[in-house]
Amino acid sequence: MSINKAMKMALKALSFPDLDLKKTYKLQRQLNIAAHPYIRPLYKIWDHKIIGMDHEIPVRIFLPSEQIEVNKVLIFFHGGGFVIGNIDSYSSVCSIMAKQTGHIIVSVDYRLAPEHPFPAAVEDCYAVAREIFMDATLFDVKAEDITLIGDSAGGNLAAVVSMMARDRGEFLPSKQILLYPSTYHDHSDSSPFKSIRENGTDYLLTSKRLCEFVDLYKSSEEDLQNPYLAPLLAKDLSRQPNTLIITAQYDPLRDEGEAYGRKLYEFGNEAQVYRMKNALHGFIRLPKHFTHVKQTYELINRFLNK
Repeated sequence: MSINKAMKMALKALSFPDLDLKKTYKLQRQLNIAAHPYIRPLYKIWDHKIIGMDHEIPVRIFLPSEQIEVNKVLIFFHGGGFVIGNIDSYSSVCSIMAKQTGHIIVSVDYRLAPEHPFPAAVEDCYAVAREIFMDATLFDVKAEDITLIGDSAGGNLAAVVSMMARDRGEFLPSKQILLYPSTYHDHSDSSPFKSIRENGTDYLLTSKRLCEFVDLYKSSEEDLQNPYLAPLLAKDLSRQPNTLIITAQYDPLRDEGEAYGRKLYEFGNEAQVYRMKNALHGFIRLPKHFTHVKQTYELINRFLNK
């Protein structure tokens, strides 16, 4: 369904251009969970904790069915600008993902900024991925059957975990799926990406909010030049996983996500990039019968089963 004039007016009204995220992020965390209540699915789910450095990292594990043998894993990093979102607010997404892909989903409840600024989130995500890749007994799966996946800020985290894995030499994912990922550090009018100016005011996720997310996430100004915060800045993207990137037409992050796919390809990696027509940022959280969600899982399953 295309975005008509009436829908555009409604989206503009809902975009809250004057909302100060830095003052209201705690309230928005609560509203985020309230708007997406956790409903226990009909298939098996359980919580687990992984030791990461000096703290525990909660994860939630979803099985697609108790009747089938599952031998493939998706490690999922949720969105929310590194500031909001958690495994509760994404449980519905992960339940659908498990059933639609036939994979075990491991959803990571990484620490949030500003209480835990960069690089806390990515270190948590790396610690979970490392444990799953390094200990084959956890899920009885081969390393090549473990895929990283994330949406928005989670797409950023998936990309950065893959870079870290190569740099640290402990493991190396073979596949990653990045849904409308954040890959750059500047979402102001000075951004080199046209989608920031085209889609940055009237389509729910605003460029102002993106700037506030980054301000809350970074520990210092120097972090803005760190490719572990903005992977598009990486000088070397060799030896990265086969990658599927799905962007949204009316998303301010559209162009930087697509630019990341091109850069991966330039460094000799396999990278597929699809732009979802008429879609907004965050569309994977819509009910499974929506066209964009159905098309996304068709693309994901084709990529996973290739």
